[in-house]
Amino acid sequence: MHTLGPSFLDPEHIISSLGTAALIGVMAIVFIEVGLLFPILPGDSLLFTAGALVAHGGSHLPSIWWLSLIMVLTAYAGTQCGYWIGRTLGPRVFSRPDSKIFKQEHIDQTYAYFDKYGGRTLVIAQFIPFVRTYASVAAGVGRMRYSHFALYNGIGVVLWAGGVTWLGYGLGNITFIKKNIEVLLVLIVLVSVAPVLVEAWRARRRSRVARLATLEAADGAPATALDRDEA
Repeated sequence: MHTLGPSFLDPEHIISSLGTAALIGVMAIVFIEVGLLFPILPGDSLLFTAGALVAHGGSHLPSIWWLSLIMVLTAYAGTQCGYWIGRTLGPRVFSRPDSKIFKQEHIDQTYAYFDKYGGRTLVIAQFIPFVRTYASVAAGVGRMRYSHFALYNGIGVVLWAGGVTWLGYGLGNITFIKKNIEVLLVLIVLVSVAPVLVEAWRARRRSRVARLATLEAADGAPATALDRDEA
């Protein structure tokens, strides 16, 4: 299995070296990667490899049904931990009056972002390495409503932890997919969010045109190049 990190983070090596403790080891790594701000651990590749090893047999992991369920519950617990870390510690750090980096306005901006895009963001973030490590913490820092977080985060976790594990179970024998699972998942995410990005660009363009029209109406003259830049 090709990994994006050092060889000692190779998921197949990790699982095989743990022996009968493989399940506990996989659970610990998944929990830490999504909940404790330690993004360099293998996530996608570990889940994929675990599913593939179950399909091939001979591992100390449980059946695919139990494995996928345990991975979903573990990842969900990890993201909940990340949320409460952000919610509990975030305001204390950002509200310090002598802080030059962490400011209350950053919390307010984060809150506004998650209030508008939070659900969609949490689902997509689960499939992007590094991003999923901080998304739950950011949601907590931004004081995202917990019921909203729990719902959309749960959807993302089921699709990611359960889906990637089953993907490994079904496609783990295909060498190309096995060696490039992280890249393929990111590409899938990019394709899935492309319509959203296009719509956001169109909305921004419409807003810019509207501002130019307002400027022209107020001045009684066509907008200048400077006006267009400012708009």
